[in-house]
Amino acid sequence: MAVPLTVEFSGGLETLFNNTRSIKLSLARSDGSDSPPTVADLVVHLCAKVMTDKRSELFVIDGFHVRPGILVLINDADWELEGEEDYVIQPGDQILFASTLHGG
Repeated sequence: MAVPLTVEFSGGLETLFNNTRSIKLSLARSDGSDSPPTVADLVVHLCAKVMTDKRSELFVIDGFHVRPGILVLINDADWELEGEEDYVIQPGDQILFASTLHGG
């Protein structure tokens, strides 16, 4: 079951994704099941299919966990309130990844 959603990047993360601030995509589960995808599936997809920079460690650790220092908002709510990586993506969701770490 593929689910349409919008993904946004800010705080410098857009440089990892070909300087793209917003993308629309249709996402299915990474394990091939008919269940709706989760944010974990989204992160795996972004790293494997969308990220153009080879430095994935700037976005994830251990292959699919969002790196500390990256704020994730699901429909303008902190993902910690929504279940983090286990959140089941709904059609039309907007998910923002924003780096809170800045060089100086």
